[in-house]
Amino acid sequence: MTSRRLLAALGSGAAVGTLGGLIGLGGAEFRLPLLIGLFGFGALQAVILNKAMSLVVVAASLPFRAASVPFANIVERWDVIATLLAGSLAGAWLGAGWATRMKSRTLYRVLAVLLIAIAAVLLWGHEPNSGAQVLVGKWLVVVGTIVGFGIGVIASLMGVAGGELLIPTIVLLFGADIKLAGSLSLAVSLPTMVVGFTRYSRDQSFAVIRAERRFLVAMAVGSLFGAFLGGRLLGIVPAGVLLPLLAAVLVVSAAKVWRHA
Repeated sequence: MTSRRLLAALGSGAAVGTLGGLIGLGGAEFRLPLLIGLFGFGALQAVILNKAMSLVVVAASLPFRAASVPFANIVERWDVIATLLAGSLAGAWLGAGWATRMKSRTLYRVLAVLLIAIAAVLLWGHEPNSGAQVLVGKWLVVVGTIVGFGIGVIASLMGVAGGELLIPTIVLLFGADIKLAGSLSLAVSLPTMVVGFTRYSRDQSFAVIRAERRFLVAMAVGSLFGAFLGGRLLGIVPAGVLLPLLAAVLVVSAAKVWRHA
């Protein structure tokens, strides 16, 4: 582990964290292609490292947001958290299991397709308008659990927090305010990622955590600093410019990840 590689991990982590902070995310969607394309990790190793760093960023982000979204407001919407977790925990466990059993070629292609899907959500699903709940009663529970399961699978396969999918879901399905939805998504993401991380720990590829611990710490620190900086720069770059640009970055990254197959 050279000093140059550690500096590259720190710098790229900061850049990714800043991008994520500008749009209210942890930036794991952008970190994954860097782990594969720039630093040369295999698909499964990259996912596991990404998952570890996502855990750190999400755990720090929840208290960071407490000033604007008090914990009491989050607890009041425990129904949202419980409904989504009912599906996402199982999805995270199964998703991690599928990732460890996939052939490397298949996993690269799955990741590429999911990056394209995230780019589409950035363009058409980010910052939706809040309003009345679409469903109520048992149908809300059923649909919320199913959607949570799907998000848990995707988040586990990519090693991300899943906020890009959770936030529009919470706003559109449960009628929550966009700021509250961001904190609720973190409350759902944290236990979901812990479950996926636990499942990955049973695979031999998890050894990359110990082997690359200095790299992991450097990139995680950079990501935390970048997320903090991005949050402070929020609003400086117009969303109409930023989101298409980041979506284009994801599309190019998806093409490169696909070629790794």
